[in-house]
Order: sequence, then structure tokens, then C-alpha cells
Amino acid sequence: MDKSLLSKYTLSIVGGIVGGVIAYLFRPSSFMVGQLPFIHVISRGKTLKGLDQILISIAETSFNYLLAGIIIGAISGYLIKFITAKNK
Repeated sequence: MDKSLLSKYTLSIVGGIVGGVIAYLFRPSSFMVGQLPFIHVISRGKTLKGLDQILISIAETSFNYLLAGIIIGAISGYLIKFITAKNK
């Protein structure tokens, strides 16, 4: 991989990771259960069995939060890199 290409998108990757972690920490919780484990969030609730299938909508919403956090973080990282490179 080209080194200049890697350095160009490094802050976007870091921003996406940070955004994903923050979104995961602030994901919604359900009554009496709290926040769902990562395996249920990343699978959008497909791993829930039996009576726990009631929580599929919470898992889907948590996944959407996670995806939005990654996208917003990556865009923010790219914009920071773009603005700081333009000012040099």
C-alpha cells in the first residue's frame, strides 16, 4: 500500500474507531436488562433466542448507533486532516 495513501486516511480510520467506541458506550439500553452485549449488537439481534427475541429491536437500534458513530467519526477525522493540511 502506498505510504502517502495510508497517511492520508489514518486520521479517518482513527476517527472511525473512536466514533464507534463512543457510540457503543452510549447505545440504548432496555428496561430491566440494560445494554446488550457486543455479540447481540453486532449481529443485530440474530443471536437472541427464545424470550430474548423481544430485544431484537434494541439490538438493531444499537447497531444503527454503532454504524452512525463510525461514519461520523471517520468523516470528522477526514475533515480534521483536510483542514490541518490546508493550513500548512
